[in-house]
Amino acid sequence: MISLTNLSYYLGSRALYENASMHIKPGQKIGLIGLNGTGKSTLLRLIMGEYQLDGGTISKAGDVTIGFLNQDLLSYQTDDSILSVAMQAFERQNHLQKRIDGLLHEMEVNYRDELVDKLARAQDEFAALDGYTIQSKAEEILEGLGFSTDDLHQPLRSFSGGWRMRVMLAKLLLQKPSLLMLDEPTNHLDLPSIVWVEKYILNYEGAVIVVSHDREFLDNVVDSIVEVSGAKLNYYSGNYSFYLEEKALRNEIQQGAYENQQAKIRQTERFIERFKAKATKAKQAQSRVKMLEKMDRVDAVIDENARVNFRFNFSTQPGRHILHLDDVTKNYGEKKILTHANARLERGDHVALIGANGRGKSTLLRIIAGTEPTTKGERRLGHNVSFSFYAQHQLESLNVEDNMLEELKSANPTKSEAELRTVLGCFLFSGDDVFKKIKVLSGGEKSRVALAKVLLSQANFLLLDEPTNHLDMQSVNILIQALDQYEGTFVVVSHDRYFVSQIANKIWYIEDEQIKEYPGTYDEYEWWMEERKANPVDTKTAAPQASSNSNGKLADKSEHNNSNGSVNGKKPVSANDEERKEWQRALKKATQQSEEFEQKIAGLEKQIKQLEAEMASPVVVADGKKMQAKTADYQRLKTQLDSVQEQWEDAMLEAEKLEKKLG
Repeated sequence: MISLTNLSYYLGSRALYENASMHIKPGQKIGLIGLNGTGKSTLLRLIMGEYQLDGGTISKAGDVTIGFLNQDLLSYQTDDSILSVAMQAFERQNHLQKRIDGLLHEMEVNYRDELVDKLARAQDEFAALDGYTIQSKAEEILEGLGFSTDDLHQPLRSFSGGWRMRVMLAKLLLQKPSLLMLDEPTNHLDLPSIVWVEKYILNYEGAVIVVSHDREFLDNVVDSIVEVSGAKLNYYSGNYSFYLEEKALRNEIQQGAYENQQAKIRQTERFIERFKAKATKAKQAQSRVKMLEKMDRVDAVIDENARVNFRFNFSTQPGRHILHLDDVTKNYGEKKILTHANARLERGDHVALIGANGRGKSTLLRIIAGTEPTTKGERRLGHNVSFSFYAQHQLESLNVEDNMLEELKSANPTKSEAELRTVLGCFLFSGDDVFKKIKVLSGGEKSRVALAKVLLSQANFLLLDEPTNHLDMQSVNILIQALDQYEGTFVVVSHDRYFVSQIANKIWYIEDEQIKEYPGTYDEYEWWMEERKANPVDTKTAAPQASSNSNGKLADKSEHNNSNGSVNGKKPVSANDEERKEWQRALKKATQQSEEFEQKIAGLEKQIKQLEAEMASPVVVADGKKMQAKTADYQRLKTQLDSVQEQWEDAMLEAEKLEKKLG
């Protein structure tokens, strides 16, 4: 269908492609992968004819049509409805519809047999092109991509960039080109829409090339992988998981061949060095010199699996309880997001917040961060909790005149340049790259800098909104490693199923205007959801924990219903005077205890800070016994601090319960 033969393309003196070849067959589903900057999007534009080749040819069959979903389409705006925009795909049908309407109007005032014949021909062609079903087809695809029925008649201009991109995707799918090229389509889709697109592509009759960092998406939709590496196009006949296995095998074979060739080269060089001066062996030595010059050298295998070798620490340990959300209500006009919702976060929770767009995931992150206006209810951060918030719009807060080192230094002034270079190295910046100004970086590069800043902030609680958008697979792997060794607490919004499966120990989702929790991994959650769909029950009781306390444990019935029928302690419990006096005494005791524990915490933190200064002293560092003793004291104080913090939090919770009882 399409053949790329000995293709070459240069950016200045740098070869993006050099004598690269590939063939696209009808119905083939290709995943195009490679590191950022290797030229994946450029290849799609070369196939489209937007860029001119420096060498080689691209041959296309005469009847081939191409549809290209790219980031440039984000800028397209119009006051037409999204249904009208999607239906622009039916160019011939739309032309015929206008012709039919015009003929009918003309016949009302000037009926002629000639007009009847023209109308009949137009209607026959319109029917042959399924013109009477085009609107229902457009509605089906738009709703499959996440739009509601009410959205279909809203102007395209009123939607955000991600939603406009979905409309352009719908238009392409309706055009049904011979070759559909999709550049990072999952960046703008939620999980239900990703699943819908997967099913659509699997049944799509034409060929598909998709650039994506979503491993599971590639596993589910492609039958071959083309890797852009070393200015070449390397073909693998299978999905992404097959590619990983096959590439490991190829690398093993290549490395073996490289090592064998290097051994032969060393042996030959020793022969030349030894005998080049001897008349009897000079001819043989010269022959071996020519052999080395003509030898096709085997390249060493380059390890592209970057590893994080830097620990992202924080200086202040938080208490056991990180966050309480109580009775939270949030609306956008008539649209209800949360209604009297509750949630709890404990130290060490690694939460993935998932679900369809429009359910309020980003809103919930802003509520947790305390930046969402007009929210009813209570938000309480725990003792010593410090948080850092990463979201796509925060890329704009980077100082564009800073270079990368300066930007990271602003996040953590205590780090040396060597330490900051190590962090940037983890995020694939090396050498003089670190002196590049923020303003010249690509979107993906800015994302990596912003993520590095978040992890350097020494926050013990992270909020991350779609951190994998615009990252290549290597960068996603780095982020997984960083979060895996991060000892704090985090909540991540992501639609990347592989990423979520690697980093989360709890799943949150918003349902019935409540924050629901699944106390397990994403793979376990998916299995549970499939079982739930197969055996539907009341969604208010289906989760493996009560949504009212949202802490991953089933609440005792006594928490929900008391003797006078009140629910969740919303009404004060009926009690006589003696009981109330007992509660008041207990409240006073709990309050006193919490104040005492606070004083102990302040004293212990002061001792720990002083001890840290002593441990940094050159005198102590040079004396092994002193350092050992100080380290033992430090560990003892940290253990004691954790214990006292837990006692303080228990006392605070007890005081809160008693206050509710007293009304």
